[in-house]
Amino acid sequence: MAIIESNQNPKIKRLLELQRDSAARRSSGLFVVEGQRELQHCLDAGYEIDTIFVCPDIYKETIKHNNVFEVSKTVYEKIAYRGTTEGIIAEVRAKKLTLNELELPEKPLVVVLEAVEKPGNLGAVLRSADAAGADAVIVCDPLTDLYNPNLIRASIGAIFTVPTVAASSEETIKFLKDKGIQILTAQLQDSLPYYDTPMTEGTAIVMGTESTGLTDIWRQAADAHIRIPMLGRLDSLNVSVSAAILLFEAVRQRQNGL
Repeated sequence: MAIIESNQNPKIKRLLELQRDSAARRSSGLFVVEGQRELQHCLDAGYEIDTIFVCPDIYKETIKHNNVFEVSKTVYEKIAYRGTTEGIIAEVRAKKLTLNELELPEKPLVVVLEAVEKPGNLGAVLRSADAAGADAVIVCDPLTDLYNPNLIRASIGAIFTVPTVAASSEETIKFLKDKGIQILTAQLQDSLPYYDTPMTEGTAIVMGTESTGLTDIWRQAADAHIRIPMLGRLDSLNVSVSAAILLFEAVRQRQNGL
């Protein structure tokens, strides 16, 4: 097999375009996964790999796939975001999970994020959702592409381990109401401390952006408003930190009682 040694190779140019351009990802139906761990999570979730690029100077294992290309170390350094990803990068076919396709257990624990813009924040929330055993993450009115490479990296593959759906706020509210899942909105106004709010039944924890919070449609749809008491001078936490606190309170209640 000839090793690709030029960044101008058409396959390398397409890979780089998929990494940086959400329009290219949408039009091709492909996205990029970097690293052996992330790729394994992707495979376990049933995604189909289109093309694999390996750097033989780094990656020593045998790959059973029809579309594998070896790249030089110089090319790999160009296409890899970080050099510690085991020498493997893949182009993967996207899947679009819908609300109706979500398979939720009895008394599910769901995270809902409204208009969260930063891929790193969304990725960090997905990591917390995975750690807490959340049943789904619903991203409402998304401002970032769910297959953004920064999101995948920040989630360390949790985008594949936690069922994640993009939908409108209206669709999501109807879905939650129809399923009998209580809606708890994280907000400062008219709210109770999160630890005084039962989360042992089916629960959706809903959060917005740090700058603007949640829109009125969520405030009005909520069954209860919850807050994390702020004892310092600042009035908010990063959304990923807030998600972790609230998720693990739900875990505590479900394991130990309110």
